Amino acid sequence: MGPGRRALLGGLLGGLSLALMLVLGALGESAAVPGLGPRTAGPPWDLAAGASSATVTVIGILATLLGAGAVWQGLHAVRDASLPTRVPRLLLAAGIGAALLLTLVPPVGSADHLSYAAYGRIAAAGDDPYAVAPIDWRGGTDPVAGAVQPPWQATPSVYGPLATLAFGVAARLGDGSLRATVWCWSLICALAFVAVAVLLDRVHRGDGAARARAMVLWTLNPLLLGQLVLGAHVDVLATAPAVAALVIAARWPAPAGMLLGAAVAIKAPYALFGLAALWGVRGLARDQRWRAVANGLFGAVVVLVPAHAWAGPHVIDQLRTASGFTSIASPWRAVVNGVEWALGEPGAMRPVVVPLALVAAAGLAWALSHRVSSHRVLPPPTRGAGPEAAAAAVVLCAAWVLCAPYTLPWYDAMVWAPLALLPARGQLARLETVLLVRLCVLAVAYLPGRVVGMSEQVATLTLGFRRYLAPALVLVTVLVALRWGLSGRGDPAGPRPRQPAR
Repeated sequence: MGPGRRALLGGLLGGLSLALMLVLGALGESAAVPGLGPRTAGPPWDLAAGASSATVTVIGILATLLGAGAVWQGLHAVRDASLPTRVPRLLLAAGIGAALLLTLVPPVGSADHLSYAAYGRIAAAGDDPYAVAPIDWRGGTDPVAGAVQPPWQATPSVYGPLATLAFGVAARLGDGSLRATVWCWSLICALAFVAVAVLLDRVHRGDGAARARAMVLWTLNPLLLGQLVLGAHVDVLATAPAVAALVIAARWPAPAGMLLGAAVAIKAPYALFGLAALWGVRGLARDQRWRAVANGLFGAVVVLVPAHAWAGPHVIDQLRTASGFTSIASPWRAVVNGVEWALGEPGAMRPVVVPLALVAAAGLAWALSHRVSSHRVLPPPTRGAGPEAAAAAVVLCAAWVLCAPYTLPWYDAMVWAPLALLPARGQLARLETVLLVRLCVLAVAYLPGRVVGMSEQVATLTLGFRRYLAPALVLVTVLVALRWGLSGRGDPAGPRPRQPAR
């Protein structure tokens, strides 16, 4: 199949995927969509159709598979031909339009946005969302904070202080209306997604193929649009300053440090971008390197210290608790299930999962580092982000999301964005495929999205996939990534670049 047909097919699959996502949200409250109360004149709008859990699960699976197919075809089209410069412009406009369109229906796939709204409502009222659970605030009767759903009703915030600040902005704009608050939050997520898309486009301007690849990986990626914009997850808010920091770190380390501090003050794992930025400046002269590091740290402290002082003494309480969790579809669940079944001792693996995960992530990062940072994969760019910082971010974030004990599909934003910064043509195809398969598997594993509202049959099938098959499949992606990384360790020149079709 030629690149033109691949691009056309990818666009068709992506359009169908996004259309199904819109339908899913427009159907209203279901096992995939938490209710937002009475309909209003303003968005998000829904039909209150009362769709069954089986219906929304099938729609969600189809949307996910079509979206994965769209990305697959799009990546092949970009690898096989150098697309005209005007094509990325059209893709950017389409991506911005899609992101804004998805905010017009209720968020899909989880009830996390209700927790965000609750924490923002509590903070906006002057109380501490890190010390009081939504169900306990004002007796659980508040129309916004009281809407939090199981299993998070009794959980104080686990998010950073700047995330809470953003939640508070949405809550103030929503003015006590759950639907309006959620819409304001969805707009914030969409704007953060668009900001990353525009930044990627600017970094690659002058290189039509690199721009097109960035659009396929991020801007028009239906899976990311579904998880980050339609799903309205806070991860996209942390991704925007983190990627911006990579782009400017070499030239303006202090502002880059401030952006990195902002990302970490939203979600703590984004500190990995700080390590990537440090790696990116290692080629500077010694005095310049230390000056850049000092300025970057100063910028980060300028943001992090006041933000955490404002948030209060309980800001990291729940984060410490959550750091010991293992999510159901994590690859570690497959290991834990097997070992504990063999030992006949439930819970035997729990104390060692996090240390093992850290060791595994470090090993995988080492294995990937040569492949991703090979000079043949990363030709020196004429402008924008330093390739070494972007490559380091891909290595660190890929290793972390693949090996983390607690992982969800929207967490993958932290690796897809820096991946789109790389000006590679086809040399990273195996890693792109691994990440695409992983994202697709996790997206399906967490359908329909809520822990309530499922029929017995749907619960049996979806939870069975989430508990048993998904962990095994995700573990396979880890092993494939490890094998790919190790297979390139003996080649000092790195993989040979693939020549584009003529």
